Amino acid sequence: MSEKPRLLSGGNPQIPKGEGNAPVQAWIAAAPEWKGAVAARIDRIVTDAVPEVRKAVKWNSPLYGAPGQEGWFLSFHAMTNYLKLAFHRGAALDPPPPVGSKQPEVRYYHVGANDLDEAQLADWVRQAAALPGVKM
Repeated sequence: MSEKPRLLSGGNPQIPKGEGNAPVQAWIAAAPEWKGAVAARIDRIVTDAVPEVRKAVKWNSPLYGAPGQEGWFLSFHAMTNYLKLAFHRGAALDPPPPVGSKQPEVRYYHVGANDLDEAQLADWVRQAAALPGVKM
């Protein structure tokens, strides 16, 4: 029986780096409290909005990329009170996600236990997947 992944600051699961759906599902399964359920909803929204989306875990964060493209359009990370979704070219989205970054192209969407706007997220995901991915 394998050990449960260690939780880092904010409850972020420490998952080994890997490509594909399996590491992302391991991250979701290891996320504590409400974070796993919300992360599963986010993963479903992304998968529904972008069929054949590419997935990976790097730096203990799930990443999503458009099929046939290099780079990533979305990642997220668990913080203490929210999941921090990073749209890597978020400044180009209409409307842009609400939280700015020190990196001019990046915009964040903070999602708590009960405030995920599924329709808005799906719209941002479709827009973000149509832009060139960011290599990480």
